[in-house]
Amino acid sequence: MSIYDIEVTKTDGTTYQLDQYKGKVMLIVNTASQCGFTPQFEGLQELYEQYQDQGFVVLGFPCNQFGKQEPGNGQEAMQNCKINYGVTFPMHEKIKVNGPEQHPLYQYLTEQQDGFFNSKIKWNFTKFLIDRDGNVVNRFSPQKNPSQIKSDIEELL
Repeated sequence: MSIYDIEVTKTDGTTYQLDQYKGKVMLIVNTASQCGFTPQFEGLQELYEQYQDQGFVVLGFPCNQFGKQEPGNGQEAMQNCKINYGVTFPMHEKIKVNGPEQHPLYQYLTEQQDGFFNSKIKWNFTKFLIDRDGNVVNRFSPQKNPSQIKSDIEELL
């Protein structure tokens, strides 16, 4: 199994496999619109705008598992991101990133890159960097600002 075999759902309800991003560098982020890290949407959008023409994409996955900081549905989360942060990168339906209902994407990501103590996602805005071949090459904590991972992205582009 590879990351490209995983199916995800956009905020409009359509599903697709991540194989549509083969050959691209992906940054996958679990997001929340009422979190102390929510201003990172600006930095994520800047990265997306700066590098998308070179084959880079940010994929946002709203999650309500941490402090109930994403209470709405995926569509409401997307509207908040567009209105407040100008987000144009792909956003998806709300998912669970931990526990018995963990989305297959996060099962895969956490198996590939352990966190500081274990594979469990600790909070919103944990970031996973995937190379053009679909390898999960890095995991960044929520405290790591998007601007701090530019060099990691540039190495893969």
